[in-house]
Amino acid sequence: MTSTPGKDAIRNAATVVIVRRDEKRPKVLMGQRGKGAAFMPSKFVFPGGAVDPEDQDLSEAHTLPGNLAKPLAHRSDANLARPLVLAAIRELWEEAGLALAYPDADPEEVVPDGWQSFFAAGYRPALDQLTYFFRAITPPGRPRRFDARFFLVEADALQGDPNDFTGASDELSHLSWLTLADARRLDLPFITEVVLAEVEARLTSDQPRPIPFFHHSEGKSFVDAL
Repeated sequence: MTSTPGKDAIRNAATVVIVRRDEKRPKVLMGQRGKGAAFMPSKFVFPGGAVDPEDQDLSEAHTLPGNLAKPLAHRSDANLARPLVLAAIRELWEEAGLALAYPDADPEEVVPDGWQSFFAAGYRPALDQLTYFFRAITPPGRPRRFDARFFLVEADALQGDPNDFTGASDELSHLSWLTLADARRLDLPFITEVVLAEVEARLTSDQPRPIPFFHHSEGKSFVDAL
């Protein structure tokens, strides 16, 4: 999709749903967007954001496993697959201060500006720890539009204390681990409600599930299976 500025321009984006299972009921990480945000103001959302040029520029040494590359390329540009996964990891680091990583970064590697704090902490991105499970395009007519790919991650794959949000930016406030029932009581965007239902279905079933794709054409909304 194009990222050219304009009312209906669509930017590629990645969102991370982290599942924590160290208590009786699974919990997910959510935060609240600012009331002045152009996109989904005051809503509670998962960490995520648009693909940046830095995600394209990170060394090819950080390879994408085939189980992610193939589904991400379906009905999409295959060259976007790796940047999308990297964007998910970078946005989690920026918005929540949490590292989905391995603790063995190459100190000699030259990294783009947007990744410097991540690598300076001694981390390299753990691309193989994400599961692609949902895709949604923002409906026409919204102030901003995104083609968002959603990734499921186990909290055990994080480095450090999952309750430590001291490194988070101010883009999301009230970062909290919430049960699915508690999350549904918040002021959520419609698509986040749909994603939560898919998360619950995956957590309560041992059977493989297709990847839903929520999109729009000629004034109608559709959900296909990827």
